[in-house]
Amino acid sequence: MTRKDHKSPVEPGTTVKGAGQKHGQTAALYTAEERQRRDASVWTIVQGVLAPLQFVVFLVSLALVLRTLSTGEGTFPADASIVVKTLVLYTIMITGAIWEKVVFGRWLFAPAFFWEDVFSMLVLALHSLYLVMLLAGLGSAEQRLMVALAGYAAYLVNAGQFLWKLRMARLQGSADLQAVSA
Repeated sequence: MTRKDHKSPVEPGTTVKGAGQKHGQTAALYTAEERQRRDASVWTIVQGVLAPLQFVVFLVSLALVLRTLSTGEGTFPADASIVVKTLVLYTIMITGAIWEKVVFGRWLFAPAFFWEDVFSMLVLALHSLYLVMLLAGLGSAEQRLMVALAGYAAYLVNAGQFLWKLRMARLQGSADLQAVSA
C-alpha cells in the first residue's frame, strides 16, 4: 500500500545529483570565469603533459614490480622505477595544486575536484610509505613492493576519477557551445 497523503520530495522523472543542487540539475564543473582561467593557464598544459608521462612511468614500473615479485630478480630496477614514479607523482601533485589555485582560488579540495583530491592524498600516502620503507630499510623487498602495488591500485582509481572529470568538462564545453550557437 502506498501513501498518497505526502508529496514526494523528488518530482517524477528527475534525479538528485548531490546535496545543495536543485532537482534534476547537475552542477557545472567550471563557471565561465573558471573555464577562462583554466584555458589561459600554463598549468593546464603542464598537467596535460605530466598526466600521460606519469601513466607511461607507471606502466614501466608496474611491469618491473610484477617481474620482481614473480621471479625474485630485478629488485633494484623495480625500486628505482617506483622512486621515479613517486617523484613524478609529487611533481604532478604540486603543479596540480598550483593549477587549482589559479583556476578555483584554492590550493586543494576545490568543490569540483574534492573527491579526486581526497583520493590523491591516499595515493601520496602509499607512495610516501613506500619511500620511507625503502630509505629506512623497513620490511622486506616483497613487503615494499606490495605497498607500491597498493599505491598503484589507488593511482588507477584516481586516474579514472580525473578521466571522468575530463570527460565531464568536454561534455560541458560542448553543451555550452551548443547553447551559445542556438
